[in-house]
This record gives sequence, C-alpha cells and structure tokens, in this order.
Amino acid sequence: MAESFRMTVAVIGNVASVALYAAPTVTFKRVIRKKSTEEFSCIPYIVALLNCLLFTWYGLPVVSYKWENFPLVTVNGVGIAFELSYVLIYFFFASPKGKVKVAMTTIPVLIVFCAIAIASAFAFPGDHGHRKLLVGSIGLGVSVAMYGSPLVVMKKVIQTKSVEFMPLPLSLCSFLASSLWLTYGILIRDIFVAGPSVVGTPLGILQLVLHCRYWKRKDNVEQQKGDTIEKLDLEKGTLANNYNGDLVGKGNLENNNNNIINNVTNHSNCNSS
Repeated sequence: MAESFRMTVAVIGNVASVALYAAPTVTFKRVIRKKSTEEFSCIPYIVALLNCLLFTWYGLPVVSYKWENFPLVTVNGVGIAFELSYVLIYFFFASPKGKVKVAMTTIPVLIVFCAIAIASAFAFPGDHGHRKLLVGSIGLGVSVAMYGSPLVVMKKVIQTKSVEFMPLPLSLCSFLASSLWLTYGILIRDIFVAGPSVVGTPLGILQLVLHCRYWKRKDNVEQQKGDTIEKLDLEKGTLANNYNGDLVGKGNLENNNNNIINNVTNHSNCNSS
C-alpha cells in the first residue's frame, strides 16, 4: 500500500514537473513571434538545465543504487530537452550582447556538470553512498537556486505592479511540482529529493499570491492600451472627416466662383450684342 502510494505521488509529480518544464513555451512563442527576448532573463532556464542534468545523473545507477530513483531520471531527462531548447531559442533571438551573456553562462555550467559527473564516477569506486552525497549536495544547492531565481522576477512584479513577465502557468506548475516532490522525498526519506522543495513550495505560494494581488492591474493596463488605441483611431477618423469636409467645402467654393465668373461673362456678351 505504501509502495503504491509512493509511486502514485511520483507519477503525479512527474506529470506536474513536465507541465512545469513545458510552461515557458508560452513565453518562447512570444519571443519567436516578436523575434526579441524583450526583458525576459535566460538565467532561470540555464539554472534549470543544470538542475536537470545533475538529478538525471543522480538517478542513474552510476550514482544511485540500481534504479531506486528511476522517476528522477525520467522527469529530468524530459526537462533537459525542454530547458536546452529554451536556451537555444533565447540565444538565437537575443541581441549580440545577450548572446555573449548566454554563452558566458551556459558553457561554464556545462563544464561544471562534466567535472561533477567525472569526479563522482571515478573518485568513489563502488561507493554509492558517497556518490549520492556529492551529487545530491551540489544538486540541492542548484535546486534551491533554481527555485530562488524567480525572486528577481517577483521583485520586478512588485516594482511594476504587473505580472506580465511572470506567467501564471509557470507559477502554478512550480507550486504543484515542488509540493509533490516534497511529499515524495519525505516518503522515500531522501533529503536531496525533498530538500529543494522546502524552498520551492513557499516561493510557489508567494508567486500565486502576487498573481492574485496584481492580475487586475495587468487587465487594467491592457484595457488602457486598448482605450488609447481606440481613442487614436477615433481622432484619426475625426481628422480625416474634417479634412474631407474641408476639401468638399473648397470644391463647392470653387464651383460657386466659376459660376459667378460664367454669369458675368455671359452678361457682358449680352451687353456687347
């Protein structure tokens, strides 16, 4: 019964995590459509990529004992594909300065992961306990950084009083995934699985609170933009009508002048006759 419940939580956690990884597709559709990264940051996606790499490695039999952490491998393997795609899309549409920033951040991250993987594989031959301690400790720190990275975005939300750059699907999926993995980590008694969610769950709640606080502000801003555009259209229409009216008035005046000239000319001809 306990095993079935644990696997159920793991499966639901996998689904929620995949939804979390897929949530930024809305953001990157906007990036592709506008061909600009605007004010979005690449740092959360690079940190998430490193997190997925570390926990995929943590779940493999090289580090863990056999396949005891198989759910970590499946969900983080999917996460690697998503996060790598986001980083590449960001790099493609970033400004030249932004491209340098992405490269200067991503390359060291990949080097660090390779170093950790090599060290954990060869420094502790046959010792899964120490391998898990090494990879898990580093993964724990990276996960805390991953869950903490939205703090920059939350600060911007509070300053601008707008949740435009903090998508609701991302915040909601972050809360669900962290809550479920916290539960799963407690059930399997693994501090390296549960630990990150101790930070992630409260931050997910905070993001949802900010959405409840400022979502009306976003609607008001969009409404103001719509009203401004409509007002400009009306003003353009009024100006166009006035301009057309002036043209019509000038045309009528010219016609009246021509009629007067013709009448005078005809009258003169009659007198000459």
